[in-house]
Amino acid sequence: MDESTSANIAAARTLPGARRDETPDTGGFASLLEVWRRRAGESPQQPYLTFYDEGGAAERLSYGACWERIARLATYLTGELRLRPGDRLATLMVNHSDTVLLYFAAWCAGLTVVPINVEESPERIRFTLENSEARALFVYGPLREKAEHLVLGLASLQHIVSIEADGWEGDSRFRRRVAACSPVFAPKQAPDVDTEAFIVYTSGTTGTPKGVILTQGNLLVDAAAIAAWHRIGAGARMMCVLPIHHVNGTVVTLLTPLVAGGSVVLNRRFRSAGFWRRVAEEGVEIISVVPTLLQFLLEAKERRDGLDLRRLRHFICGAGPLTVDLARRFEERFGVPIMHGYGLSETTCYSCFLPLELTPEEHRRWLSHYGFPSIGVPLPCNAMAIFDKEGQGVEQPEGERGEIAIRGPNVMVGYHQRPDANAETFVYQWFRSGDEGFMRRDARGRPFFFITGRLKELIIRGGVNLSPFEIDEVLQRCPGVKSAIAVGFEHDYMGEEVGAYVQREPGASLTAQEIQEHCRKDGLAFAKMPKVVLFGEDMPVTSTGKYQRTRLQHLFEPYRSMQFRE
Repeated sequence: MDESTSANIAAARTLPGARRDETPDTGGFASLLEVWRRRAGESPQQPYLTFYDEGGAAERLSYGACWERIARLATYLTGELRLRPGDRLATLMVNHSDTVLLYFAAWCAGLTVVPINVEESPERIRFTLENSEARALFVYGPLREKAEHLVLGLASLQHIVSIEADGWEGDSRFRRRVAACSPVFAPKQAPDVDTEAFIVYTSGTTGTPKGVILTQGNLLVDAAAIAAWHRIGAGARMMCVLPIHHVNGTVVTLLTPLVAGGSVVLNRRFRSAGFWRRVAEEGVEIISVVPTLLQFLLEAKERRDGLDLRRLRHFICGAGPLTVDLARRFEERFGVPIMHGYGLSETTCYSCFLPLELTPEEHRRWLSHYGFPSIGVPLPCNAMAIFDKEGQGVEQPEGERGEIAIRGPNVMVGYHQRPDANAETFVYQWFRSGDEGFMRRDARGRPFFFITGRLKELIIRGGVNLSPFEIDEVLQRCPGVKSAIAVGFEHDYMGEEVGAYVQREPGASLTAQEIQEHCRKDGLAFAKMPKVVLFGEDMPVTSTGKYQRTRLQHLFEPYRSMQFRE
C-alpha cells in the first residue's frame, strides 16, 4: 500500500479534529482477553450464554464456565495446532455455542477469525480460504467432506478440524482433545487493540469478495458504543437470531453484552413459531434483526396472549432496506419500537441509530415523514457526512443527496490485499460507503441520516449482500441466452429479491423454468437464484455500454408480495 493511501486510512480511522494518539473508548478494555479475564474473575457465576439448538434444548453457560472452555480451546489452538499470533483461523460453522467459544479462544490467542457462510458457493469458499491464507479450518461436522474436497492443493492450510453437532460433551475426537488441555491460558504475546481480529469477506460490485480487516480495537470500540447508546449494562439480556458469520450477529449480540457485563440468548436459527414465548421466558430486553424477520413475524400471526413481555424494550434493525410501511405495521401490531440503524462490515457494524429518548411522535416522524425511515444519528465513536457522488470529497448541504461517508476508530484497517479498493475507498480521508443518502437536522441541530439506495450495485436480500455480477455470469452461460442481467427488486419479505432480465438468442424458445434449472445446476445457491425471469428485446445500457438495472426494476413490481420457496 502506498504512503498516500496509508495516510488516508489513518486519518479515516480517527474522528475529525482528534489527535492521532487520542485513545478511543473501548469500554475500558485493552483486548478481548482482558474482557474475559475480568468478567470471569469478577462474576464467574453470572449467566453469559444460553444456546438453543434445533430441537429447542437449551445449554446455559456462566462467565466462569465459558472462560474455562475458552482457555482450554486457546491452549489447544496454540499447543496442539501450534497456531501463533497473527495466524488466520477460518470457520465454516453454524450458530452454536461451540462457534462462539471458538471465536473468543482465537481472539484471546491473538489469532484472526475468518468466518465463512456455510451456504456460500464452493468457489467463494475456496477463494476466501486461499486469499486469507488461513492456516486452520474449523468445520461444522456434516460439511467436512465438502470442505476436504475444496481445500485440495491449498498450501497455507495445515489443519482441518471437524466439530460435530452433538454438543460440547459429545464423544468426539476434537472434544476429548480439548477437554484434556489446561484451563489455564497465559499467552507469551498478549493481544492488544491493534491485534487483527476478523477478516470478513463481503461481496463487491465486481463479484470478487473483499476481505475487511478489523482489529480487536475495532470490535471493542463499536461494541462499547452500541452498549452505551442502547443503555445495555450489567445484567442486560439480548437475543441473537442472526447468523454469527456476519458482523451484525457477532458484534451486536455477542460482543456488546460481553463488554457491558450482560448476557445473550443465541438461537441456532430464527423461527417465528415460538419466538415471542422464548423472548418472554428468557426475559429478553433487546433483539437485533433485519427487516426480513420483521416481515416474517407479522405474517406468522403468533399469539402473545398471557406472555410477560414487559422486559422487552425494543428491536434493533438494520442490514437491509426497511420500508416506512413495514416499520409502521410492525410497531402498530406489536407495540415494540424499532430502533433503526445503519452500518457496514467496513465500519465494524453499526455507525448510527435512532435516539432512544425520542417521544413517540418524534419517533414516528423520523420513521415516516421523509419518505424513507431515518437510520438515525451517528454514534459518538464516529462521524458521518454526505459527500458528492463523484468522490471529490465535497460535502453536500442538508437535504441534498450524495454518498454516505464515515470516519472514526470503528473504521476498518483496510481491505486485505486490495490496494486498488483501498485507494478508491479512502481517497479523501473518509470511508466511502457506496450508499446514497441525505441528512436532515432536528430542532437541536442533531444530524439525522437517511439511506435512499446504493451507488454500488449490490442486491441486499434478507440483510445479505449479493453481487449481481456473479449472477450475471451464470445467466450468460445458459444456452439460448443472448444477454442477461440480475435485477434486485423490492420485496415485502426479503427487502430485496433477485430477478433476471433475459434476451433470448434468435430462434431460441427458452423458458423461465429452464433458466432457473440451469442456474441450479451451475451451482447458484437458492439465495442468489433469480426467483422471477422476465424476457425482453431491449437491454437498457448507458452510452458507455454499462447495464442500467434500475430501469428494469418496475417490471418486477407485480412480484413484490410473492413468497418464493426452495
